[in-house]
Amino acid sequence: MDLWSKKVPGIITQVLLILISSHWATTGEICHSPLVSNLLPSSFRSSSHLSGSHGPGFAKLNRREGAGGWSPLSSDGYQWLEVDLGERTHITAVATQGRYGSSDWLTAYLLMFSDTGHNWRQYRQEDSIDAFPGNTNADSVVQHKLQHPVIARYVRLIPLDWNPNGRIGLRLETYGCHYNSDVVSFDGRSSLLFRLSPRPRQMALESISLKFKTLWNSGILLHAEGHSEHSLTLELEKGKLLLLLRKGRRSSPDAQHLVSLGSLLDDQHWHDVTVEHHSTHLNLTVDKNTLWVQIPPRFTHWDHDQMSVGADRALGSWRSVGSHRNFKGCLENLVYNGVNLVDLAKQEDQRVTVKGNVTFSCSEPVFVAMTFTSPESFLCLPGVTEPSSTGASVGLQFRTWNKAGLLLTFDLPKHGGTVWLYLSRARLHLQIHKSGRAPLELSAGSALNDGQWHSVELMSRRGHLTVTVDGDEGASAHASPSFPVTTGSQLFFGGCPPEDSSPECLNPFRVFQGCMRLLAVDDQLVDLIMVQQRMMGNYSHLQIDMCGIIDRCSLSHCEHGGSCSQSWSTFHCNCSTTGYSGATCHSSIYEQSCEAYKHKGNTSGYYYIDVDGSGPIRPQLIYCDMTEDKTWMVIQHNNTELTRVQPSPGRNQHSAHFEYSSEEEQLAAIITQSEHCEQELTYHCRKSRLLNTPDGPPLSWWVGGPGGGQVQTHWAGAPPGSQRCACGLQESCVDPKHHCNCDADRTEWANDSGLLTHKETLPVRSLVLGDVHRPGSESAYKVGHLRCHGDKNVWNAAFFDKETSYLHFPTFHGELSADISFLFKTTSSSGVFLENLGIKDFIRIELSSSTEVLFSFDVGNGPLEVRVEAGSPLNDDRWHRIRAERNVKEASLRLDELPAATQEAPADGHIHLQLNSQLFIGGTASRQKGFRGCIRSLQLNGVTLDLEERAKITPGVQAGCPGHCSSYGSLCQNQGRCVERPDSFSCNCSPSAYTGAFCDREVSASFKPGTSISYTFEEPNRSSSALPDTTLRAENISLSFRTSQSPALLLYVGSHRREYLALLLNKHDKLEVRYRLDSTKDAEVLRSKVRNLANGQLHAVTISRLADAVSVQIDQNAREDFNVTSDVEFNAIRSLVLGRVHNSGDLDPELSRIASLGFTGCLSAVLFNSVSPLKAALLHQDTSPVIVTGPLVQSICGSTSANPYAAETTHHLSGQSGSVGTGQPLVNAVRSDSALIGGVIAVVIFVVLSALAVMARVLYRRKGTFQSQEVKTVKPEDSPELAFGGSQNGPSEHQKEYFI
Repeated sequence: MDLWSKKVPGIITQVLLILISSHWATTGEICHSPLVSNLLPSSFRSSSHLSGSHGPGFAKLNRREGAGGWSPLSSDGYQWLEVDLGERTHITAVATQGRYGSSDWLTAYLLMFSDTGHNWRQYRQEDSIDAFPGNTNADSVVQHKLQHPVIARYVRLIPLDWNPNGRIGLRLETYGCHYNSDVVSFDGRSSLLFRLSPRPRQMALESISLKFKTLWNSGILLHAEGHSEHSLTLELEKGKLLLLLRKGRRSSPDAQHLVSLGSLLDDQHWHDVTVEHHSTHLNLTVDKNTLWVQIPPRFTHWDHDQMSVGADRALGSWRSVGSHRNFKGCLENLVYNGVNLVDLAKQEDQRVTVKGNVTFSCSEPVFVAMTFTSPESFLCLPGVTEPSSTGASVGLQFRTWNKAGLLLTFDLPKHGGTVWLYLSRARLHLQIHKSGRAPLELSAGSALNDGQWHSVELMSRRGHLTVTVDGDEGASAHASPSFPVTTGSQLFFGGCPPEDSSPECLNPFRVFQGCMRLLAVDDQLVDLIMVQQRMMGNYSHLQIDMCGIIDRCSLSHCEHGGSCSQSWSTFHCNCSTTGYSGATCHSSIYEQSCEAYKHKGNTSGYYYIDVDGSGPIRPQLIYCDMTEDKTWMVIQHNNTELTRVQPSPGRNQHSAHFEYSSEEEQLAAIITQSEHCEQELTYHCRKSRLLNTPDGPPLSWWVGGPGGGQVQTHWAGAPPGSQRCACGLQESCVDPKHHCNCDADRTEWANDSGLLTHKETLPVRSLVLGDVHRPGSESAYKVGHLRCHGDKNVWNAAFFDKETSYLHFPTFHGELSADISFLFKTTSSSGVFLENLGIKDFIRIELSSSTEVLFSFDVGNGPLEVRVEAGSPLNDDRWHRIRAERNVKEASLRLDELPAATQEAPADGHIHLQLNSQLFIGGTASRQKGFRGCIRSLQLNGVTLDLEERAKITPGVQAGCPGHCSSYGSLCQNQGRCVERPDSFSCNCSPSAYTGAFCDREVSASFKPGTSISYTFEEPNRSSSALPDTTLRAENISLSFRTSQSPALLLYVGSHRREYLALLLNKHDKLEVRYRLDSTKDAEVLRSKVRNLANGQLHAVTISRLADAVSVQIDQNAREDFNVTSDVEFNAIRSLVLGRVHNSGDLDPELSRIASLGFTGCLSAVLFNSVSPLKAALLHQDTSPVIVTGPLVQSICGSTSANPYAAETTHHLSGQSGSVGTGQPLVNAVRSDSALIGGVIAVVIFVVLSALAVMARVLYRRKGTFQSQEVKTVKPEDSPELAFGGSQNGPSEHQKEYFI
């Protein structure tokens, strides 16, 4: 091939691209042609003009004829200038200029468009901005390109504001190009049928596009179907567009798929509709809004070969609705897969069948509407000059979102009374007040605030009064007043003028905001154009010849499933069932991890976790295990029991699948944001190999990881891809030739177990065991809960040590909703936490003073600020939390737990926050007012910014921020001490009688008469006769007890010098403290006055001695003070005893007898100075100088809710429910069947011992959690040969559920 032939295709391609580009450039230039400059003066109209030389025909851009432009007779808000372009035209821009050589120009105006010169539509730019900025002088031209080009014939400009030193003055121009279209009109009984056969070939993208306009809110636009009975219907219903896909002729839910889009489409304006069908989804577009719709597989194949337009009467098809649902209105440019169907009909193509009166032009009825825009809106019309003695009638149509508002009021003639017709609670009410008579009241209709047009008629004829809503299809109410009801000299619609200008109009109700049309008085329609021209009646704050209703819920700003409701001027989101809060249900009410709950002071239990905050992932109920220093998130699945596998005929493998309680997105997020995750994987085997060889194909494998997971061939404790078990890695397998214990294939029981810790392979989704079919093979497996700890987000922090230092991140995108949360601590009095700039917009959060935080932003409406004032200084070097949110309705700022401050956004203003610079953290782009201190856990719209990673490479910023105990030390309770960590803190409970993450869990034990705990302080030195020098001048003792025994010894402390301290209940159920600090004297008895302490209830005792002063506090009783007189020193203390005292030789006879009885009951949280003997005996017996004799059972008997007579109390979770509130436990989120399982196990043991194997197998099948018929749950008691047992690492029986 020669060089030329190689180059030709490339040259041709380049030429085509150039031609296409020049075509589009030319098209763009053509569609910016001036449209007004060549029009005749007759094409201009105006509300008025100052003189003949100020007429509307002189309002052409850059012209100087006449007075140099248009000026109305009076400069007020009711003037307008209108231009008739002669035909429907594509309009792309508008330009204005003041009146030549004058001080007259506009500074702001509205644009209106129409096809007919009636039913005007107000143009709105993005963000619902309706006003255009005008001029600053009379000569310069200000041009605005329309963000959405308009197709219209008439243009109307309404002045809003003008030069205060002049008048309204205007010259204008519009730009655009010619518009071609094919239009067809239907009268509600006509239709077109298109035969699409031979059907176009199957296309990768099939599409239907059209425009329509109508005054009727219901009707079928088109219906398409094919031989396979797949059908598509586009239909209007109550002003919304419905797209219905149907398979067959059934109307069951699985045979149809319905979606809707748009609202208020019956406004007699053109609306664009496009349906694009892709392989598995379709895009439905109405005007500028597109809905992506996933199609069920049964609807993905389209084979339409005929289409009915205006009705659903396809040839040979069935009819779903009657002819009264036919479309009445106009369609334009109906195109199916590139074929213009209207043009086919105009050409009388043989594939088109016409039914009824179909015309190829758009005939539009003229219904002049008016909009009541504000609380000052009203319309006053003259009544009839000579009221009829037989009665009167008034009719109107209205549409509104408001539940209340005055529709009409008038006085009865000759001061006979007043009539009010009004809405209340979305019902129509009539009230007539006549002096000397009881008020007459009628009501009719319901849900009249749905935005639809509703007709109202008030008719009085021959003593009979009727109020009717929506004609024959609606409701009516009747009365027979004893006086005639006729209209007076004036009728007021919507509201009343100011009281000083019209005292005869009184409105005790709310004003009406909405639209009205077709006003009729005594069966005569009111000419509202004459009203607009001030030729009849009077009005204020009305927009005549248009209905300006807006559906603010059509594309709802309510997030996360919040339900939208609206009034005329705003919308509201109901977030009650979503788990989110705020004006748009944006911010989650739940924490993002168990770690976050823990550091709010919560304990173990079930919590709703929202891993991405305000993001799309829904909250999930997850168990949080906070019993250890680490905080574990426990994600459960459907089979965590040890499960036995037995051979099954015809099956060579056994498979198990695990379904997790969390959704896939949440699982992935939890694993990603956790520092460590693990999952137990255990295999017990006898003659059942696991992996077999490291080089050959594995006999068994498991699937794990994100999404559907990947096949994993390693076992717990070994790295991915190694095809080994833990023993193979440690070289400790029972057979060195193999890398797993089970691969030795022995007849003795063996096991391979451990933890899977590589996060990229978690969670375990399925398990396949391959060597389970051989004779003699036995095995069991267990896959534990997925457990994760360490929230990377909570402690991610950076320290800014200079005001000029900062971190920068990519631009923050929070156009419609933005939430920002973080914690800070500082010693500075001011500084900027965060800033992001746009061309004009910005967002900033700063510490404006030592006691104030400021949240400010601008979305184009001018800066808006939200401030929160703290009651104390914020530069106290303690952590403080900031939560800021901005949405289309409001902005809010919350500091710590103070009430949130809010600022409402303008009802009709810019709503998009448009930023384009980098996001600065800890400083600003100008490097001024920077922040000095720490910022932690910074999240924007639920996404955590990794401050630490960025700080590592940024000068002047340090990763991490120590010093948490100043803020969180109070979480360490009961004398626990806060211990700092680099990225967290912990509680040291060694000086406390309590245990747990926050030293808040009691250490309690049930005592029997023979139970004794002896704690030795210091033994005597055997090499000398010297006694230990442990002398006390003070003691602090605290404990709780519960008993029915008296007398009873609670605590005894003895010494090497025959001195002692004893705490006991005497035979009168009172507390005694006995001190013998001088061995030569009798003990001193300090007796409390508090009675009835051996009543089985829990009692708390605190005893303090300093020298000779002793105080005793029991429960909430008053403190009792005593003095000891014998001595003040407790010398050479030897041991502390709880329960029975075995060596009582140093005691007097009475005390010795009581000590020998022992103690029966509960002791809890025992603390003697810094010694906790009960905690040492129960938790640290091997490392503490403590001796325990007799039965000692750890219990929760020290709890106030425990059974007073139970030696050991266990929480059983039943079907109770509780109130929802912060930190309030709702017991029984998950049922615990421990008692039931234990009973079943006992039955099974009995059955096994009785050799009833068949029955045992049936029982175990019932108990098993896995579905396989050859699987049952295994317990250690099941088989004496099975030398293993199951461990539980999931939630215990003491489970709680929290709704935070």
